[in-house]
Amino acid sequence: MTGLEKMKSQILNEAELSAKKILDEAKQDAEKVMQTAKENAEAECGRISKKSEAELEAVKERAASSRDLQKRKAILQAKQEVIAKILDDVYEALLVLDDKSYFEFIRKMLKKFVLPQEGSICFSSNDLKRMPENFESEIMDIAAKKGGKLTLLKEGNNNIRGGFVLLYGGIEENCTFKAMFDSKKGELSDKVHVLLFS
Repeated sequence: MTGLEKMKSQILNEAELSAKKILDEAKQDAEKVMQTAKENAEAECGRISKKSEAELEAVKERAASSRDLQKRKAILQAKQEVIAKILDDVYEALLVLDDKSYFEFIRKMLKKFVLPQEGSICFSSNDLKRMPENFESEIMDIAAKKGGKLTLLKEGNNNIRGGFVLLYGGIEENCTFKAMFDSKKGELSDKVHVLLFS
């Protein structure tokens, strides 16, 4: 081998060694970059996974809360329906009381609502038909004891369905069962609620 060939061979060997060294370093750098990218990707996946788990947990909590709210609403609505039904049944039961019990209830109402004034009282046509014989005089006695005077109107009011209406100087005092129930609806509902659900 000549000197030129030796030199050429040596340059090629050195170039190969240099290229190999560069390739090895590039390979190591690529592996480091890949490792860093892999670690970053795993960290990002972990972060996304934790975020997803947290969001999923929040969704589950909201769903559970919404479900509980819907359940409470349904229970409340059912309770209100039961209470309304009971109050309706009581109202209807008052309307169909036997005459003795019915007019005893009317007496109690008169004692409570009659004013110490002169006026008149109006019943339904049905109540006028079934009114006890001496009830008109009882009405007058109750009014007199309160310092007032009541005249029984002989024409029935078909808008009245249980109870009566007092008339004082053009002002009506609605003492029908319906008016009584409507004015005490909240209080009666509360009492029924306590009886049934406490």
